[in-house]
Amino acid sequence: MARKKILLVDDSSTVLLLHRMMLAHCGYELLTARDGQEALDKAYTERPDLIFLDVLMPRMDGFQTCRALRSRSETKDVPIILVTTRGEPHYVRQGFESGCTDYITKPFDGEELLAKVRSHLEEARSA
Repeated sequence: MARKKILLVDDSSTVLLLHRMMLAHCGYELLTARDGQEALDKAYTERPDLIFLDVLMPRMDGFQTCRALRSRSETKDVPIILVTTRGEPHYVRQGFESGCTDYITKPFDGEELLAKVRSHLEEARSA
């Protein structure tokens, strides 16, 4: 069986490195993108099983990227977890309105991240 692919999207090298370190030992194929446009390009070509998407990024923010991913048949059903420092209710609401599956605020710990990954990949498998 092919390894599950996770696309990590963040304009911060540090955050991408943290994500990779937290997930490295889990056996997933990890892909990265630095902004929304690169995320769209990678998502359409690589077909990830799960996407972690930063909200505040240059060129195209996470909300715009999420809406664009939801509008394409190739990515409309991929679980998207928005990752942001902004936990205010209107940001969370805007995230779900843009089509995200889940929402996680920074800083988060490895256990929280892994729990989200497992729950969304298990749901995708049983769907």
